[in-house]
Amino acid sequence: MQKNRGLAFFTFLVFLFLLGPLLIISVTSFEGGSVLKFPPEHLSFKWYLNIFDVQMFISTFKTSIIVSLMGNLFALVLGIPAAYALSRFDFKGKKLLDAVFISPLLIPGIVLGFSFLRYIVGAYQLPIYTALFIGHTIIMLPFIIRVISSSLSNFDFSIEEAAESLGASKVKTFFIVVLPNIKSGIMAAVMIAFLESFNNVDISVFMTGPGISTFPIQMLTYVENYFDPTIAAISVLLMVITAFFMFMVERLMGLSYFTKR
Repeated sequence: MQKNRGLAFFTFLVFLFLLGPLLIISVTSFEGGSVLKFPPEHLSFKWYLNIFDVQMFISTFKTSIIVSLMGNLFALVLGIPAAYALSRFDFKGKKLLDAVFISPLLIPGIVLGFSFLRYIVGAYQLPIYTALFIGHTIIMLPFIIRVISSSLSNFDFSIEEAAESLGASKVKTFFIVVLPNIKSGIMAAVMIAFLESFNNVDISVFMTGPGISTFPIQMLTYVENYFDPTIAAISVLLMVITAFFMFMVERLMGLSYFTKR
């Protein structure tokens, strides 16, 4: 009993350490004064309303949404065939190719961002929007491939072979047999990749320029000039959105697993 109580107390301390800052930020976002402080003197929603009064938040939010959605779409076009090939076939160089696809997750973000700045922006002189699109596609691709590969690991490829034996072409079989069976995994991959792109800082900070920025970078710029609870209010909204997305991902991945059983 003493060991169980000690473990429970230690677990409580760990959760307090992890969730404590989030709780403090959540409470301070309702501060009614003009300065961020904890505990708040009185409660107000005015800083949540202030988010929509700052024009740069609106414009950079649109930029982040467009870049994330377009990059996500292109990452899907590349990632679905790659995940299918890695899951379906055994071929020479498969492990090397798998390592290449996972490499954006292993390289520190600041190193990857500087490399993008050096070659995508510096060497090839690409427009900022194009550079952002390429950079975010690259960082989303590993998430797309990993999640879809996980979904394909539960797929019975004998169904695909049965469809081909009945006269369906490989392309038709892929679209009418394989894709419908992994749609939950694809949706989960899209959500995870979108969150990674939308909240990205270390890559985006190297890829933005005058007049063009992403939402997280604008939040950093705002913090440098203001000390009101607006950023705390934004953080709370982003936490709620992220929690909702992850809940949906968990449901979709669970659905993808049990429908294969």
